[in-house]
Amino acid sequence: GVDFIDTADSYGPGVSERLLGAELDHDGADSAVVVASKAGLLRTQDGNWLPHGDPEFLQNQVLCSLDRLGVDQIDLYQFHRPDPDTPFADSVHAFAEMKDAGQIRHVGLSNVSVAQLDEAQDIVDIATVQNRYNVANREDEAVVEACDAADVGFMPWGPLYAVDDDDAREVLADIGDAHDASPQQIALAWLLEHSDVTLPIPGTSSVEHLEANVAASGLSLSNDEMARLDAIDPQ
Repeated sequence: GVDFIDTADSYGPGVSERLLGAELDHDGADSAVVVASKAGLLRTQDGNWLPHGDPEFLQNQVLCSLDRLGVDQIDLYQFHRPDPDTPFADSVHAFAEMKDAGQIRHVGLSNVSVAQLDEAQDIVDIATVQNRYNVANREDEAVVEACDAADVGFMPWGPLYAVDDDDAREVLADIGDAHDASPQQIALAWLLEHSDVTLPIPGTSSVEHLEANVAASGLSLSNDEMARLDAIDPQ
């Protein structure tokens, strides 16, 4: 039942898109799957992630992404991270031009502030925002609220990082015991309950993890349980 997959040109780099493009049956059963990718980060041989928002680079990357994914249009293409060496508006305009050219259907942002979301919205319709966010890290709560108010989808990356927080792990495990669920599943359930515009994107390295992540969507947390999770001191 999963019909949304998030990737990026820098994952690999290039490998994730290529594997996904080879696996999806774009004309058959998988034709309804929404594929989201990103551009704007360079992955170096040393493992560093370097912001690169130059419009010419972004325009080249969308061509690479289209080729690797094997599609004529990418459902959602996201600016991976603002580049301090490139005016933010210039980068967003590049994505607007991709949309006008029919290369992408929707524009998304990642790792942005409320002010940057507002600035981008003045240039092109923004469909989604992808920032780091989980029950133990709510630094971008204002961004979640802005997305909620504007009916913009919010995709928290690192949704399971909360389990690495000592205070959060204890509460997550205790509530998980009451639901015969793992702390990771409770962390995902909290995100789904927290906002109607939230679409968590947990990574997975096995079918077992995938099934556990999907099962979290069937959990229903009580008001008291949500209050306990809300009370976790976010980092």
